[in-house]
Amino acid sequence: MLPKNTSTPNTWSFLRDPMITPTGFREYDARWKYPEEINLPGITALGLGLGTQMHARGIEPVIAVGNDYRDYSLSIKNALMLGLMQAGIHVKDIGPAVSPMAYFSQFHLNAPAVAMVTASHNPNGWTGVKMGFERPLTHGPDEMNELRAIVLEGRGLPRSGGAYEFVDGVREAYIDDLVGDFKMSRKLRVVCATGNGTAAAFAPEVFERIGVEVVPSHTELDYSFPHYNPNPEAMEMLHDMSASVKESGADFALGFDGDGDRCGVVDDEGEEIFADKVGVIMARDLSKIYPNSTFVADVKSTGLFASDPELRANGVTADYWKTGHSHMKRRVKELGALAGFEKSGHYFLAEPVGRGYDCGLRVAVEICKLMDRNPSLKMSDLRRALPQTWATPTMSPYCADLEKYDVLERLVDKLVAKAEAGESFAGRAIKEVVTVNGARVILDNGSWGLVRASSNTPNLVVVCESAESEAEMRAIFADIDAVIRTEPAVGDYDQTL
Repeated sequence: MLPKNTSTPNTWSFLRDPMITPTGFREYDARWKYPEEINLPGITALGLGLGTQMHARGIEPVIAVGNDYRDYSLSIKNALMLGLMQAGIHVKDIGPAVSPMAYFSQFHLNAPAVAMVTASHNPNGWTGVKMGFERPLTHGPDEMNELRAIVLEGRGLPRSGGAYEFVDGVREAYIDDLVGDFKMSRKLRVVCATGNGTAAAFAPEVFERIGVEVVPSHTELDYSFPHYNPNPEAMEMLHDMSASVKESGADFALGFDGDGDRCGVVDDEGEEIFADKVGVIMARDLSKIYPNSTFVADVKSTGLFASDPELRANGVTADYWKTGHSHMKRRVKELGALAGFEKSGHYFLAEPVGRGYDCGLRVAVEICKLMDRNPSLKMSDLRRALPQTWATPTMSPYCADLEKYDVLERLVDKLVAKAEAGESFAGRAIKEVVTVNGARVILDNGSWGLVRASSNTPNLVVVCESAESEAEMRAIFADIDAVIRTEPAVGDYDQTL
């Protein structure tokens, strides 16, 4: 049956026939507002399509499936599993999970495929699925376009042989894998912030197991998210973490997003360290242990991965790549990199540190190990040791899903034209415009400003960094925003300077 683009709730058709808004198929996962943009029959059609895609690609018909902690996620997962079984797939249900636990289950259960029902860091009212066939990778644009065509063209093929199995104990095995035999040798008090999201069922136990004293911050599971939406890239959560550090005298704070694949950091002075700078701190430490390593950074990240004297002395090769967990995982694997870092807080720690997928809890454990290897230093010492730059938070002006890529294409052309015409930007010459993912305008002193399209929400994304001063950072933002404002389809920012 061909899914409809729209359907009216509280009707016979809404309960019976699949409804799927096509824009929910994004670059590297699926995201919809529920039930406005997809209904339960639509989710079942998605499962049938995913199962059909597995057969078409010759994937063994076995899949591990989990769900995050939201009040509607179990219903979504049940509808998805129904479609998978309809396609002849053996479903291994691992229960409620953080996304990295689902990725881990592929290794633990030797499952050839994974599907994780989660809206990630999106607020309540959103749902979606992260999926993958080739561990530790998840679907990229090619796989998503193929799945989109199968589902929207009604090419899902029912087969016999589907089965359901609930697999207990994966949570415990995942935590054991995170902890290993490591125990802290120095005392640490850490604010553990989960925003009442799924990571609340994991993070405090992980910290306690490695010998860290936990200062809980919103660690009770509550899918209404009564304090804030768990998203460690949002200043609201970071400010709350900072207040908890100052109030408790903790050594630092670690915060996790709604599905536990991202980690945010606030130091002992309550200073909010953006995730790309934390990545540089981690890269410095790891490159001492593993010299001549390659690190991948997304285009939103600080230029320090390439310019930091300590990383260069340790023989580090920096590779800047497309933003997005699927793009980054794939690039880390292709290059044989030791790790990948995204400004959003997704870190991809590959062998021998991790398994190559993004796991906020793995990052938390590795940060604790880093502090253990530097017993005389505070987190603020590690922050101050970095060359100083001034960076904006990630800022997202509204732009409709159906318009944002066309808008971005025009913005890229305008910014490239400025460079080719020899125009100045924030009073400086433009060295180059990198267009691997949107436009990153790099100035002659290494400062830069970026605009790209969000892969997950109806927004553009803007980040700026100055190697000189806060004033220059603000000037870069003002100039890039002036170009953005030439497009009337772009609306207000979610947060700004």
